[in-house]
Amino acid sequence: MNFDTWFHGLNKIVQIILLIIPLIGWIIDLLVRWSAFIRKQSIVNLVMALVITIFGGFWILTILDAIWIFLNNKLFLEE
Repeated sequence: MNFDTWFHGLNKIVQIILLIIPLIGWIIDLLVRWSAFIRKQSIVNLVMALVITIFGGFWILTILDAIWIFLNNKLFLEE
């Protein structure tokens, strides 16, 4: 599952647009987080994948990820 590498290969503007659409952003965030965890087996990736899975529907974490991509070219707390 290389969804995270596909997502990070996209243009930064496309990544941000995909994340700020309410339901689509949550699904994209879920897929990227779980893909990163499966590929890298990091505890940080596992914790963030679980947090996004449980609390991601509130959309605040997805907006935080969009801002973080704008500033740092990666998702918040993604290794």
